[in-house]
Amino acid sequence: MNLLIVEDDALTAKQLLQLLRSEKYHCDHAAGYEEAKKLLDQNSYALVLLDWNLGDGDGLVLLKEMRDLELITPVMMLSANVEINDRVAVLDSGADDYLCKPYSSVELLARMRVLLRRDSNEKSSVIVVGNVTLDTTSREVFIEGSLINLTASEFDLFELFMKNPNQVLTRFQLSEHINKDNYSIKHSNLVDVHIKNLRKKLSQKEIIQNVRGIGYKLGKV
Repeated sequence: MNLLIVEDDALTAKQLLQLLRSEKYHCDHAAGYEEAKKLLDQNSYALVLLDWNLGDGDGLVLLKEMRDLELITPVMMLSANVEINDRVAVLDSGADDYLCKPYSSVELLARMRVLLRRDSNEKSSVIVVGNVTLDTTSREVFIEGSLINLTASEFDLFELFMKNPNQVLTRFQLSEHINKDNYSIKHSNLVDVHIKNLRKKLSQKEIIQNVRGIGYKLGKV
């Protein structure tokens, strides 16, 4: 996964590169506005980490130019500017996220994962896991080509499993995904009912597995 760091401070750039490379990301570094423009012309990136105040230019100007050129690469702006109007200006200019300096490495990595996951999901409406295909646009599920009729809530629940095939999802997470009412989230057994129905409709009892004391996860399909 190729990322671009646009940062004119040498120490900050070095620390960012070390952090991201330790997380197995491949990173290019631009020390300023002009170098960033060249790299963006030459390469495709999954995410751009963009400093606002660059030695030879303005990160906000670069962001606007990217969007004017219809570059849809996710951009996270990194800046010491903490005023709410600054944040609004950045987001209105096309940034996907804004993180104030100094920031926590843990928070930075978490926000990056959200943007990268969102970008990956938006690139394709079709999710395939084993012999199951889910289309987020048409809201259809197929097993080996056969259409499975699901209710809206069943589809929403199964979509969450398909987007997180290796993750254990708690009952609270699943309840929150299909019901925004706090009382229902805490006291309803709708998740268990929907999962029972999903297993029946998908004709695969092990497709959604219980994780004792925690919740459920997508099994082998």
